[in-house]
Amino acid sequence: MSGPAAIVIPALKRHTSTVIVAHGLGDSGAGWEWLSDLWRSKGKFEETSFVFPNAPNIPISVNMGMRMPGWYDILSFDDIKQNEDEAGILRSQAYFHGLIAAEIEKGIPSERIVLGGFSQGGAMSIMSGITCPTKLGGIFGLSCYLLLQGKIKELVPEKNLNKETPIFMGHGDADQVVKYEWGQKTAEKLRDWGWNVDFRTYRGLPHSAHPDEINHLESWLNQRIPALGDKQSL
Repeated sequence: MSGPAAIVIPALKRHTSTVIVAHGLGDSGAGWEWLSDLWRSKGKFEETSFVFPNAPNIPISVNMGMRMPGWYDILSFDDIKQNEDEAGILRSQAYFHGLIAAEIEKGIPSERIVLGGFSQGGAMSIMSGITCPTKLGGIFGLSCYLLLQGKIKELVPEKNLNKETPIFMGHGDADQVVKYEWGQKTAEKLRDWGWNVDFRTYRGLPHSAHPDEINHLESWLNQRIPALGDKQSL
């Protein structure tokens, strides 16, 4: 991956957990910094380091080959399974697994690392999360869908450490970019495969995040990475 370095917001107290948030197509890590700013303003997740990675600039077929930040190429907005950019998806998967490994090397237990994102970043987070070789604390995807549907089960490690890892999904039913039913079907398929998916619908929401959605995500994260306090060891 040749994108700009990830933006890292350090923990305010002893670093005991990490949340990695992946942006959508054409966006940047800076575009999601407001999330950590919001929670910090509320006194939340003070033991958490936030990592906002930046995708490399790549040609995007649906945008006439124009280069923009993207985790993989998109050939069609009408059929998510049409000619997927498998090489790009797998390249980004390796990058996200590397980000997780780097946090583990810092001494953060993998069970206190959460991977998530929005749109293309959410799709990559779900794909990278369920195929991760180490146990995660949680996986979330907002306004997203399942990548490599015909192959992804083969990419899940034989020793599936994330089989019990909770997944949070949020999707607006007025999404004009990533169709609402794609999110629904993703949740259904993951549940059929045995994952625990909390899927939330936001009425009238287009392809964006909603304050209620962010509040629900906050509550979910509180369960995944509760504060340990200074006296407890990692």
